[in-house]
Amino acid sequence: MFNRLRKKPMTEEDTPVNKPSTARLNLFFFAAFVIFSILIFRLAFVQFVEGPELTYMETSRNTKDIPLAPVRGPIYDATGEVALAYSEPVQSLYVLLYEDYRNDERRQEAEELAHDLAAVFKQFNPGDKEQPDAEEIIKRLDLKSQKAHGYTPRLVKSDLTTKEIAYFMEKKAEYPGAMVLEENIRKYDPDGVAVQVIGYTREFKGQQENLDKYIEISKAEATERDPGLRYTQQEKVGVDGLELQYQEELRGRSGYQSIDINSRNLPEGTMKQTPPEKGYSLVSTINKEIQMAAQEAITDELRRLPKAITGYAVAMEVDTGNVVAMASMPDYDPNDWDYDKIKYVFRNGTTESFPPNDAKPSRAESVVLLGSVIKPLSVLIGLKEGLFTAGQTYHDQGYAVLGKDGRQVKNSHSAYNGSITARRAIEKSSNAFMIDMVGKRLLSKYGSEGIDIWDKHMKEFGLGVSTGVDLPNEFLGRLEYTNKDESALTRLAFASFGQQAKYTTMQLAQYTTMLANKGKRMEPHLVKEIRDADGNVVKEIKPKVLNEVDFADAHWNEVHKGMVTKVSSFDGFPYDYARKTGTSEQGTGPNKKENGVFIAFAPRDNPKLAVAVVVPEGGFGSVSASPIARKIFDAYDEVYGLDGTPKGKKDEGKNKE
Repeated sequence: MFNRLRKKPMTEEDTPVNKPSTARLNLFFFAAFVIFSILIFRLAFVQFVEGPELTYMETSRNTKDIPLAPVRGPIYDATGEVALAYSEPVQSLYVLLYEDYRNDERRQEAEELAHDLAAVFKQFNPGDKEQPDAEEIIKRLDLKSQKAHGYTPRLVKSDLTTKEIAYFMEKKAEYPGAMVLEENIRKYDPDGVAVQVIGYTREFKGQQENLDKYIEISKAEATERDPGLRYTQQEKVGVDGLELQYQEELRGRSGYQSIDINSRNLPEGTMKQTPPEKGYSLVSTINKEIQMAAQEAITDELRRLPKAITGYAVAMEVDTGNVVAMASMPDYDPNDWDYDKIKYVFRNGTTESFPPNDAKPSRAESVVLLGSVIKPLSVLIGLKEGLFTAGQTYHDQGYAVLGKDGRQVKNSHSAYNGSITARRAIEKSSNAFMIDMVGKRLLSKYGSEGIDIWDKHMKEFGLGVSTGVDLPNEFLGRLEYTNKDESALTRLAFASFGQQAKYTTMQLAQYTTMLANKGKRMEPHLVKEIRDADGNVVKEIKPKVLNEVDFADAHWNEVHKGMVTKVSSFDGFPYDYARKTGTSEQGTGPNKKENGVFIAFAPRDNPKLAVAVVVPEGGFGSVSASPIARKIFDAYDEVYGLDGTPKGKKDEGKNKE
């Protein structure tokens, strides 16, 4: 049985051959290729992508880069020659702490240094109480590193005198760690030119929790690897106006000091310094001569008017959108900042602000009802919507009737104008015409949606939306006609003659420009060029049309012909010009306020300049606001020429009428 079960011996021919299949070989080589590719990719990623980061992390263990504030670029007026803001170099004394002074033994050495430095300052500045004493110097040295790391140089004194600079340079060996470094302080034109437009600077430390721009920068600081983009706590940054709007362009790049540190976070070895880079310069559209004329004109009117305490004016070129003057008075001295003195008046004509009256915060606010200056647009809307025709007459009996209760809304002084057309309604400033022919008829045609139609037209003219101006914190207006607590009839009726919305002076200037150029909403510009440190133009801000409205040319002409209200302050003005006065009323009885508003453009047939003026609590616009506009037009004519030919300054003693 055993023999039967035993297998026959296998010969060479009988031995099986295990040959791998083609599919298995392909799979093997593909897997090897993938693994090899992954290794190559990872090696390349580490070398080229993570390499700089790993190198930085390695070197940053023993080396720190201490930022030096950059040199902030200047801001010029429209001529490119008059500096409205500039950085002035000063020499400052810093002290680098090479020891840990948190224990009492070492602290005595620091106190001796503080007394020595205080004696030096007193020696070169006898009788000057502003010089830091020993106690103040100890605070500035921050011996316990509560404000800065141990390796960060401590600012002891800014703006050293030439004698102090020479002393510390000569005695350098006697003061190890003491360094005289060049810094820059921000200065502004001593004449106070457009200070609310230019803005001001403050330390970064106080702004990184208040302004969105610096909140984001502060968040990015932890991961910022470029020393040139890092901010110090003491670095001055823009807080308002163009200083804030163009912070990145003006700032430049930080310099930095590279220093080796030990395990105690204290410096060791020598310090290498890379100097900061100067920022770009701005050439603004503001012309100093025209700006000063506007500021002086407002100030003169405020002295004359019994109730007015603030005034605003914006002068904008019709074709370019360049703002040649933007005045808000009273203003302040940015070289001698005192916020408590000016906190109610330091805003410009694009923002909302209130005067110093906490009990009545709405008194003389900068954003006011427009009053009758809206009437050219009311008529345009009426003609566009087919509510009436240019030649159609309306019998103005001095008032319009609202609602079933027979409520009367009167013209100014209850003026009876008789039979008038749309053109005469603008000239005579008829409230009754606007209510009956525009407000009521919009309601009749569209029902409650008439409010939406009105709102659409307002925003097409820049009223209630951003003007696009290159300034921060623009206020968009307060649209009271959207308040549904009142009837649609009341809202449309009062909106039609300027008593249902409040707008900024900049919005009013943009609207006036649209009236002048027949429908192009120009973006207002306060900067026309950005230049590098060598004076090369790196960016030119060109005119920009934000939107256009389509109105018949005949309608524009009808409105322009109606803008002929008699204004005595323009007696002798050598150009034909279009204008509209306004007196917006707020409150009733003893709380009633009358705000002076005025708009104009000149020349009428080939407009070059549009001007808007608002004088809160100034009374009639023809009395309070128009004299300011006249002086702005005269100044523009002298500098640029309303007809294209500059007239220059008139001879002293001649009456500028």
